[in-house]
Formats: sequence, structure tokens, C-alpha cells
Amino acid sequence: MKLYRPATVLVGVLFVLLGGLTRLAVPDQVYNDEDNLIIEHGTVGSKLEYGDSTIEVTRMKFAKSYLPSSAGDDDKPIETNGMYVALEWDTVRGTQNPTTLNVTMEADGGTVYKPVGETTGNGIDFAAAGFGQTGAVVFEVNPVDLKGLTLKLRPSQFYNVLAHAIDVDLGVPSETVAQQLVDGAAEQYVIPNSVERVAQ
Repeated sequence: MKLYRPATVLVGVLFVLLGGLTRLAVPDQVYNDEDNLIIEHGTVGSKLEYGDSTIEVTRMKFAKSYLPSSAGDDDKPIETNGMYVALEWDTVRGTQNPTTLNVTMEADGGTVYKPVGETTGNGIDFAAAGFGQTGAVVFEVNPVDLKGLTLKLRPSQFYNVLAHAIDVDLGVPSETVAQQLVDGAAEQYVIPNSVERVAQ
């Protein structure tokens, strides 16, 4: 029987560890690995399961400007050269602790939109077990790149395991429909305060 020298074994172990660390150091590779995601598909108004919790996008609104819920009477709306898309949501938490979700919105052309930042937070939250919560998230978008808009909710994961995710079709099947939504955009959208309630 042939025995391997300790140095050979150590080199082999080192390569395995370096491969694992490289994988961890580049979480985008894991984040974009759709093969390890069980994706729940839905539309605006459909209640989608996320573990034993639920998520529902209740309303989509296009606007030329927005005001945070904390804005005072003298605050001016935040405007854009593009367009804002506001999504109102409703979550109900079950007994399990839901994994934090990264929220993005993606068009058919591959453009990825992120929430506007500190004003609306990172997206969708859960209340305590047995409670529901409502809120809104706002995206700044390019008005000519809206066909096929999909809200994508992805778990934060830094290792290669099977996880649950959600895709919500926002009902923009063509550029014609996108243009109608842009033309009908409200002058201003006021972000509602987040509200917690006992789950029904």
C-alpha cells in the first residue's frame, strides 16, 4: 500500500480550502446561481409563500417624484429625469425566522434596478411572529427600459445551499404598455408609513 507524504496531503488540503474561500469571497457567484433556488412565481395581488410566511405586492404606482413618509410640510419632493416605480407590499410572518431578502427589479433587457436607498430602506420586512406588516419600496427607473419588469426577492446566502426565492411579474408585457404607464404617471407619490398588525 502506497502512503502519501504529509507535504502532499497538506498541499491537497490547502487547494480545497483555497477553493472554498474563493467561493465565499465572491458571493455574486452564489447569488446569481439560480440552480440552487426554488423560485415562487406570482403577480401583483397574489399572496406568495416564503417558508411559513407570506409576501404580497399589493400595488404598483408610477410617479415623477416622491416624498418620504417622514417629510414635513416644507420638504420638497424628490424628482428624477427618469421615472419612479413604487411597490406597496404586505407580509405576514409565520413561526419561522425568514431569511433576509435582497430586493431588486429587473427588465427583460437585463437592466437591474435597486431601491432608491436610505429613504425607503432595502425593501421588504417582516414583523414579529404572528404579525403582519405593510410598507413600500421605490425604484428609480429608465422610462424606455421597463418591458417585462419583474420584482426579484433573493435570500442573502454565502454558501451553496438550496434556498427559496420569489419573482413577481409586475404586468408590463410590452413597450406599449410600459409607455401607457409612464404617460399616466402621478406627479407625486407619498411613501406610506409602515404599519404592523395582528395577522389574520
